[in-house]
Amino acid sequence: MIWSRRGFLQSLAVSALGGVAAQSSLKGMVSEASCEPTRSGQDGSLIRLDSNENAYGPSTKVAAAIESYTGSVNRYSRSAYPALRERIATFHKLNPHQVLLGCGSTDILRMAACAFLGPSKQLIQASPTFGALEHYARAVGSDVLSVPLTQAYAHDLDVMLLHASASASLIYICNPNNPTASLTPRTDLEAFIGKLPASTIVLIDEAYHDYVGQSGMYRSFIDRCLIDDRVIVTRTFSKVYGLAGLRLGYAVASPRVVQRLHSYATENNVNSLVTHAAMAALDDNGGVDQFVRRNSDERQEFFNQAIARALKPIDSHTNFVMMNTYHPANQVSEHFRQSGVLISRPFPAMDTYIRVSLGRQEEMIAFWRTWDILPFAKNIMHH
Repeated sequence: MIWSRRGFLQSLAVSALGGVAAQSSLKGMVSEASCEPTRSGQDGSLIRLDSNENAYGPSTKVAAAIESYTGSVNRYSRSAYPALRERIATFHKLNPHQVLLGCGSTDILRMAACAFLGPSKQLIQASPTFGALEHYARAVGSDVLSVPLTQAYAHDLDVMLLHASASASLIYICNPNNPTASLTPRTDLEAFIGKLPASTIVLIDEAYHDYVGQSGMYRSFIDRCLIDDRVIVTRTFSKVYGLAGLRLGYAVASPRVVQRLHSYATENNVNSLVTHAAMAALDDNGGVDQFVRRNSDERQEFFNQAIARALKPIDSHTNFVMMNTYHPANQVSEHFRQSGVLISRPFPAMDTYIRVSLGRQEEMIAFWRTWDILPFAKNIMHH
């Protein structure tokens, strides 16, 4: 009944948007998962383009695994935890002792704050960036230094290095960065890490790794964890795998660092259902490839639509796009909310920019239709 009800809501949404003739190029895109249910959230009347979720996921194989293991949710996941850790280690060609699981990657960020921060310690991060670690850092009494991004929307590593004193215990690098969807080059990060004090830990958040595609600037830092105790890399099953609601993330680091992080983990912090879903997801290369290809097509279509309106979004390497509206972002997001479309909250460091998660074809048609009725939409073309 759950699937059929969601499918019914999806069909209503498609019917309601079907008359939008202005988006002909969007309509020409083929949806390989048109029979999949909408996963919009509890209120089916809202189009959710606000949280960078996989609008299509999980894949058919992963959904089947979830359904097949619903009978086990009355049991704790103690036995599944080591099996999943070993599977992730095999996936990355690592030792299982280099892998730590968490209730989403934000759980790993909490552990890192507890392990490496506290009074008289400092977190250095970009501005704007994903805000969870800052929240946890302040909760344990740390100072937080936020360094504005460069004009190319990369982390300003030179300025970060200037502030990397002995009190700077943890540096947070979200790459690709949220909310700007931008990259900081691997070579620059390598040089930066090599100049840091030996006591400084660098946490590299690779939540959007799978969406980057071919880029000469980017390569995962998981290989660096094999040789450098100061590097922690986090990944999540919330994005390309489509499991945001089940909450699973992991860290890759040296065994010593993993053990230190683990001392701040909550008991039974990974549920049994998501462990089985994650196993299936790691084995479903075809599903991941399909999501990545679809996202690439939808991202390009977003840029096509933006350019047609004389808009210049920041180059995106993720499943979301950030662009300047030249008006207060809170006013723009409220306009969208009143039209039933949710986009991101405003980011104070870039308070005229909006972040838009890429959604299904009909959801993006609704986004552009709502954009076009903004009172100032035509005026933006003159900037």
